[in-house]
Amino acid sequence: MGNDEVASSRRGGDGAGGVQSVDRAVTVLEILARSGGAGVSEVASELGVHKSTAFRLLAALEERGLVEQNHGRGRYQLGFGILRLASAIPARLDLVQQARPVLDELAADLGETVNLAVLRKHYAVNVDQARGPAAVAAQNWVGELTPVHATSSGKVLLAHLPDARRAEILDRAGLPRLTAATITSREALEESLAKVRVDGYAATFEELEVGLNAVSVPVCDHRSTVVGAVSVSGPAYRLDSARIDDLLPELFSAGRRISERMGHLG
Repeated sequence: MGNDEVASSRRGGDGAGGVQSVDRAVTVLEILARSGGAGVSEVASELGVHKSTAFRLLAALEERGLVEQNHGRGRYQLGFGILRLASAIPARLDLVQQARPVLDELAADLGETVNLAVLRKHYAVNVDQARGPAAVAAQNWVGELTPVHATSSGKVLLAHLPDARRAEILDRAGLPRLTAATITSREALEESLAKVRVDGYAATFEELEVGLNAVSVPVCDHRSTVVGAVSVSGPAYRLDSARIDDLLPELFSAGRRISERMGHLG
């Protein structure tokens, strides 16, 4: 065996064995990220390998600073080397780019208009939209500045802000009445937002426009901060409360998938 082959063998090789080692190492990182820490026996059990194999994987990752051992508890956790690698990612993650395929798929599956919104000053701004086959004539909401108190996306974005920041935005935006169903009381809105935090979604029924209903869920980034909201909207006669209940599982799934693409671990 030549020197190059020996070196390749020591690194795990380029064949199936090397790929398996990489796969196991990545799985170890995922286990530690999910659990917050694990011992050698736990890692070995999840991987389905002998403890000695798990120990070698952990030792190799520890050498690179990707994991570290809590010597008082004999458990391993993610190391600061992960931050070194991850620090270059958030600046390159574009919310619209990461969400686009998920929005397209959701719109096709549900047949309704799907929007992605972010908070800008005291508005919810729609930054991308996908239309389902039943929504061909739907309004183009991209670039629209929509009131935070009367839209499902706005309520999701408001609900997850610190109290002081939310109060600042509402003081600036006010609570103008847009339809007979618009919430114009700060107390009633706060009650509505508290329910959003518990339920994990916001629904609006003709609060922005007569005949228009919508439902929205949050999108989180790698810091678990809500950075956007993905919504489904449609005519009230079609997107009623029963229909919203039916589509919520798919909408929640879409929100989680976009969040994962933004680095959120769940």
